[in-house]
Amino acid sequence: MADTNSTGRCPECDGRLRITGTETVCERCGLVTSEDAIDPGPEWRSFDDELDRRRTGAPLTRSRHDRGLSTEIGYGTRSRLTGRKRRQLARMRREHNRARISSKADRNQVYGFTEIKRIVSELTLPATAREQACTLFESAQSEDLLRGRSIEGFAAASVYAICRTLSIPRTLGEITTVARASDGELKVAYDALNRDLGLPTGPIDPTQYLPRYASKLGLDADVERRAREYVETLLEEGLIGGRNPSGVAAACLYAAAVRAAEPDAATDGGDDTRGENVDDLTQTAAAEVAGVSPVTIRSTVCVLEEL
Repeated sequence: MADTNSTGRCPECDGRLRITGTETVCERCGLVTSEDAIDPGPEWRSFDDELDRRRTGAPLTRSRHDRGLSTEIGYGTRSRLTGRKRRQLARMRREHNRARISSKADRNQVYGFTEIKRIVSELTLPATAREQACTLFESAQSEDLLRGRSIEGFAAASVYAICRTLSIPRTLGEITTVARASDGELKVAYDALNRDLGLPTGPIDPTQYLPRYASKLGLDADVERRAREYVETLLEEGLIGGRNPSGVAAACLYAAAVRAAEPDAATDGGDDTRGENVDDLTQTAAAEVAGVSPVTIRSTVCVLEEL
């Protein structure tokens, strides 16, 4: 197959070339100089002008130590390779992995990012939390905070710190349950992050725990609404300072459930529909859901009764 010259003339008879479909044909002698032109456009149809599907590989991500720029030699089984070729590919794959993770710091980062992604998946957190947790872990490593401390602890602490920063209601107990770090390792790593990096963390609003705890306790929407009013009352009176937000939410749910179980609850703006677990709810059950002691629930309930 001949190529079309730059002058637009036939290389045989110097006639004029004409493009018909995917072929370039000479008008004088009929010589086909090129055919089956490559279509540079996409192979899909898009009706959205803002959608860009260019084949540029996977997007960059902070959850990988190399931002996702490296490639991997796969283990395809469709091609029939000889033993010599398979051994060659195995050597290439091994050397490629060694070049991709060239230092101890990269190896620790890969392990920490893998642990962060596992914790985020177990807790069903958004992808933004995973990206920011990996960025925080990388910042801690660059500040040399990992020396003498647990990598698993810093991975769990990074997830917990991002949950605090993004106001995602997750307690220390929930993260410790799915993490490979102990409660002490997580607290030590979180203290180092908070002290040396100056995290913009603040107290979590107890109302963010209410929907999840109400679902676990089997309480209805009316009890959750009343508990939200209790939390807002405590906030207005300034009586939440120094208390565990998770325990405050569980205590308000318990108080609201007790109020809904009273015979005259319907006359106080409520209705007669109650959750099936309202009558059976105890302070111990509420404390187990929130990961606190029954004394914490009892003290908050006493404050609510005084109000």
